[in-house]
Amino acid sequence: MGYDVRRVMVDQGSCAEIMYPDLYRGLNLKSKDLTVYDSPLVSFDGKVVIPKGQIRLPIQAGSETVEVDFIVVDAYSPYTAIVARPWLHTLRAISLTLHQKVKYPLRGRIEELVGSQSVARQCLVSTISHRPTA
Repeated sequence: MGYDVRRVMVDQGSCAEIMYPDLYRGLNLKSKDLTVYDSPLVSFDGKVVIPKGQIRLPIQAGSETVEVDFIVVDAYSPYTAIVARPWLHTLRAISLTLHQKVKYPLRGRIEELVGSQSVARQCLVSTISHRPTA
């Protein structure tokens, strides 16, 4: 059964696809669904994050579906997930950050995913105003 995911960041500079707690809970995933991932990550605020594990899930983008290996973390983010270079490369996609679009070739034509400027702005404000607990 499909799950419509919102607030996904496309990060051209990252090599790791990340899943945050909101999406993890929304998909009703459990610890037993995860495989071991034992390399620590560094969050946007510079803190070391120990992943809960990793999971491979099919992700539909427009009319194309690709398998993505998400590293699941228990850390704050206004985003539910981050998709990165591996996802972009699998789709043979380009990301247009100014226009909040991702374009990729499919069956002789160009498919386009369009994000929301207002949601991107809300996520940015939320990130800036978030005060982590000590």
